[in-house]
Amino acid sequence: MLEYLKKYWAIPLELGKVRITSFVSLTTSLGYILFSGKIDLGIILPTFGVFLLASGASCINHLQEQKFDAAMDRTKGRPLPSGRIDSLSTLLLGINVLLFGSLILYYSSNIESLMLGWLAVLWYNAFYTPLKRKFALAVVPGALIGAIPPVIGWAAAGGNPLDTKILIVALFFFIWQVPHFWLLLLLHGKDYEQAGFPTLTRLFSSLQVSRITFVWIAALAFSCVLIPLANISTQPFTPVLLFLLALWLIFESRGILNPYIEKVIFRKAFIRINVFVLLVVLLISIDKLLLIEF
Repeated sequence: MLEYLKKYWAIPLELGKVRITSFVSLTTSLGYILFSGKIDLGIILPTFGVFLLASGASCINHLQEQKFDAAMDRTKGRPLPSGRIDSLSTLLLGINVLLFGSLILYYSSNIESLMLGWLAVLWYNAFYTPLKRKFALAVVPGALIGAIPPVIGWAAAGGNPLDTKILIVALFFFIWQVPHFWLLLLLHGKDYEQAGFPTLTRLFSSLQVSRITFVWIAALAFSCVLIPLANISTQPFTPVLLFLLALWLIFESRGILNPYIEKVIFRKAFIRINVFVLLVVLLISIDKLLLIEF
């Protein structure tokens, strides 16, 4: 049974970048919870629809970048460059998953959620993917992709997607995308350069990129403190814990400013920043779901 699953499901799951798209689903659920204040059956289908849209977009992205993936040690084992699947099969899989995800999202929520979902797909495949081959700072406008899923969840629960509350949460995820990518760049910069991507490491030294990344990490920490100001949180302990988390992130990330550091520091910083985001998501979700009144 395990061999069967490995043979027939490993490639689609890899093409769908399941680890990334699962987190996209989590942020969609967060948006739903923040508006509705509960976890009910209504959260399942919109979250699954966004998961499928993100997975379909990832399949198309594999097609778009197969030549570049083949040139990088980190990605040359992916299904397309390794020859485990052909381009036509990947395209058909991507299109079908996108269509299925669109139908689920539309019928389980509303047209606003679907339009936001397609905005994210188009921004990822039609704008960001081609742009990052030309501009080293493409990740900044590209970070909009990560800001959209919580807004989709908010809209699916019946909220106004232009509400200041969810836009502040979206800002948090927007900022996170940038240092997340630049830490990857500091880890795999030679790979990106070898594949011909215009990276910051071509323009600046690793120390300079580290300093720029630290500024964005500090901005991420500050942005999480803004969330309670939008009346997202209801419990008095949430602002305190968010503030402590922000201090922890800044303090623990200061190591990347050292001029004599090894890749292990960047790897730890990469893990730490993602753990920080996960903790913030859990904290503000629990805050909204708690029925205790102080």
